[in-house]
Amino acid sequence: MFGAINQQNNFLRPGISVFGVVAALLDPLLVVAVLMACAWVFGQPMSPPFVILVVLSFALSFPGDLKLHEPARRVLRRVMMDWLLFVAILGSFGYASGYLFSFHQQMLLAWAIATPVTVGAAHLTVRYLLPQFFALHSQQQKAVVVGVNDIGIKLVQQFRTTPYLNTKVLAFFDDRSDERLRESDGIPVLGKLAELAEFVKLNQVGAIYLALPMAAQPRILSLLDDLKDTTASIYFVPDIFITDLIQGRVDEVAGVPVVAVCDTPFTGLNGVAKRLMDMVLAALILVLLSPALLVLAIGVKRSSPGPVIFKQRRYGLDGKEILVYKFRSMTTTDNGAVVKQATKNDQRITPFGAFIRRTSLDELPQFINVLQGRMSIVGPRPHAVAHNETYRKLIKGYMVRHKVKPGITGWAQVNGYRGETETVDKMQKRIEFDLEYLRNWSLSLDLWIIIKTALLVVKDRNAY
Repeated sequence: MFGAINQQNNFLRPGISVFGVVAALLDPLLVVAVLMACAWVFGQPMSPPFVILVVLSFALSFPGDLKLHEPARRVLRRVMMDWLLFVAILGSFGYASGYLFSFHQQMLLAWAIATPVTVGAAHLTVRYLLPQFFALHSQQQKAVVVGVNDIGIKLVQQFRTTPYLNTKVLAFFDDRSDERLRESDGIPVLGKLAELAEFVKLNQVGAIYLALPMAAQPRILSLLDDLKDTTASIYFVPDIFITDLIQGRVDEVAGVPVVAVCDTPFTGLNGVAKRLMDMVLAALILVLLSPALLVLAIGVKRSSPGPVIFKQRRYGLDGKEILVYKFRSMTTTDNGAVVKQATKNDQRITPFGAFIRRTSLDELPQFINVLQGRMSIVGPRPHAVAHNETYRKLIKGYMVRHKVKPGITGWAQVNGYRGETETVDKMQKRIEFDLEYLRNWSLSLDLWIIIKTALLVVKDRNAY
């Protein structure tokens, strides 16, 4: 939903399909339809400002994204978060420009409430009806896969479990002998690569997926020559796609095609939107909480001798060292080559420190780090430099989390991995959630993490 706000690149997108059209238009048409219905109910005239609102609503919500491969619960959450973000952006613009007061206020409220309910219900309905529609009214595209390997098998499984792709894999083709081939997941292996072109012509195959290793380039070029005498679409699925991609996408460098394997999600407009949200929220929070910050500073000063603000060296963006601010909660200020994590009933924690750690109030000075540009509100939590140097040697992909700025809260923290990580397994799970955040980032996901953090912080038992 709201692709203009959260637009992501996907790898295997073979042309424009019925599903693609439905996915792109469903959300914007529903947003506008609910707006028109509310206008009719409340007698809102079709004035020039209303026409502008209709156009803006369609533009901000186009193209939509059905995300049928995701669990229904996650889809509904995404719809709600996207809509809250939509309302915040449009509402801020309307308030600043004065357009907000050109409309019937009850109409706007009804629209704000009815739209996510309508869109969520539509997504669930389409999830049920679309496969049946394809089964009754659309002829399946025939496809073959070249290469009986991990990526070829995974591709077949995706076609089999994703009905809206409307593709039937007829066969595998591979040059290796039968004894060297792995199990082909029930799909027959019908011949060598030299026999593929003839099979494609005789069986009206519409798509060919080349799941061959990069080392097979000469064979691929020869096969492409053979297939020039067919009308089948050809897609190359290189074997790098079986690795753990972070923001993987196809891109260009001055006209030269390149494949991004590991990259930050915060490039271009995404980076601007992320930074803008950080600055606005951080400034607002610091202003609103300034009296509380003063009280907390006094409490820290009276709790034990030492500075009010504890500054610790941590890794930031691209693994560069930054200073992170916290209200001091311990009698010590460890910041050297060895840093001991806080544990349950840790004698170094002061009574006041235990309170501010349990309620996460000790993290509030990090909003200053956000304004400085060192941190973000949402992102992987920064670890002490000493911990980074230890875990980067033990956990594969550990340093990838530093492709983005560290956050005050993160996806790992709202999924139960906050506080002490006394075992490598716990740190491994935290890193897995951090990398999942990088793969799936969107502004709506950030908004959901912020809301979930606020709900969890009071009852979190993992903080001490």
